[in-house]
Amino acid sequence: MNSPTLDGAILTLVTFIPLAGALLLIVAPRRDREIRWFALGVSLLGFFASLHLPVHFARAQAGFQYELNVPWIPTPNIHYHMGIDGISMWLVVLTTFLTPLCVLISWKSIHDRVKEFFILLLILETALIGVFVSLDLFLFYFFWEATLIPMALLIGIYGHERRVYAAVKFFLYTMVASVFMLAAILWLYAKTGTFDFVAIQTAIRGGQVAGFAGAGAWLFLGFFVAFAVKVPLFPVHTWLPDAHVEAPTAGSVLLAGVLLKMGTYGMLRFNLGLFPEQSRTNAKWIMVLAIIGIIYGALVAMVQPNLKKLIAYSSISHLGFVVLGIFSFTQAGLDGATFVMLAHGVSTGALFMLAGILYERRHTYDIASFGGIATPMPVYATFFLFITLASVGLPLLNGFVGEFLVLSGAFQARAVYGALGATGVIWSACYLLWMYQRVFFGKVTHDVNLSLPDLNGREQIALWPTAVAALIMGVAPLLWLNAIDPAVQTALAPFVQLASKVVGQ
Repeated sequence: MNSPTLDGAILTLVTFIPLAGALLLIVAPRRDREIRWFALGVSLLGFFASLHLPVHFARAQAGFQYELNVPWIPTPNIHYHMGIDGISMWLVVLTTFLTPLCVLISWKSIHDRVKEFFILLLILETALIGVFVSLDLFLFYFFWEATLIPMALLIGIYGHERRVYAAVKFFLYTMVASVFMLAAILWLYAKTGTFDFVAIQTAIRGGQVAGFAGAGAWLFLGFFVAFAVKVPLFPVHTWLPDAHVEAPTAGSVLLAGVLLKMGTYGMLRFNLGLFPEQSRTNAKWIMVLAIIGIIYGALVAMVQPNLKKLIAYSSISHLGFVVLGIFSFTQAGLDGATFVMLAHGVSTGALFMLAGILYERRHTYDIASFGGIATPMPVYATFFLFITLASVGLPLLNGFVGEFLVLSGAFQARAVYGALGATGVIWSACYLLWMYQRVFFGKVTHDVNLSLPDLNGREQIALWPTAVAALIMGVAPLLWLNAIDPAVQTALAPFVQLASKVVGQ
């Protein structure tokens, strides 16, 4: 029997279990081994708690569920308002799914300041979940900014040679862009007297916000700039390759797997949710930028000599598909965009884990330093091939479903968008399979490659869940899409009304 009390508290529990674990780590000094086990236990507890969400989610029901709305600060009028729909629910589960894997993959690679590393990792998890469950714009902005500090510290302290440069660049890009969103949020509060997303949305759609007609375009851009930098959308993407290359493996996994999705989630929830007319007006140039990102990211990935930078540019290309799907304003496009977010989180997160495993053995990401390692590392090579094929979009694996739906939606919006977007699928097969061939086959040019140890038990435990998830998502996508569909229909409702007005005129 489902408990109403638990339903009311579950989002708070899922959000703050990692933070509670981080606070316990601060006050309880332990040996490194105990810290690792404790962090793993806390992250697994958060994951199992999050499974309550899809298990008891009413899939046919539109609107927000597990809602909790409590007055927090009287002046200004801020509420502790949380809730999820079929889009945000899966992003929460993705976050809690990847965090224990990040703990496992960092087990041996983090040697110094172990306690601080896992504290930052758990704080980051809480901030990421908070972004996806917040329905008060102040609370959303608080969690949005809260992700910056632990991620910047993870890169700046535990990264590689140019880690401080990458951390500062990441922090400045994303923080400066967020100021535009803050200005838009404060304007909306000044006109409505509330930060509540649902109340502001209702007021805008009812024409009750004074001055909105003139300010709407600027407000849309305020939110969009913050989200575009986070995605990152071409041409504001230059912080991402540096951040990925310099970050520790766990940082790259959460950066690619979840943090980039904050941008696409924000576009879907806030740009489309609050500014449907402005979204429609600006869709053409945004889709052009998305297509440039898809093709540019793929072509630049193809010429990368660095394995991690190649995967980073592949993220720019794949996230372009998400933006293309969102601004197609079609059921297939938005369903596909949400599914690509989840599939990309699983498969690219796994690619970064695999790259990190190789780095631990060779201490380089240089593709030319490898070659012929399929012989000494057959299990590793098999995992890498499976995840590479998932990322390419092989049918029956997770990458295929989302990209197919996005391209279907893009073709419905305008055939040329679908045709150009489809070239990204071809390019991704080129650069990923060519990378695989260079790393795993061919002539052995370095004798050390002949004696590399294969995956150990801990590494396999970290990788197996991603491989299983990639397969299940490809074979049974309706497990996810049945919950996503009603949320997408709700998001598209204003666009159906706009289209009918245009037809009527």
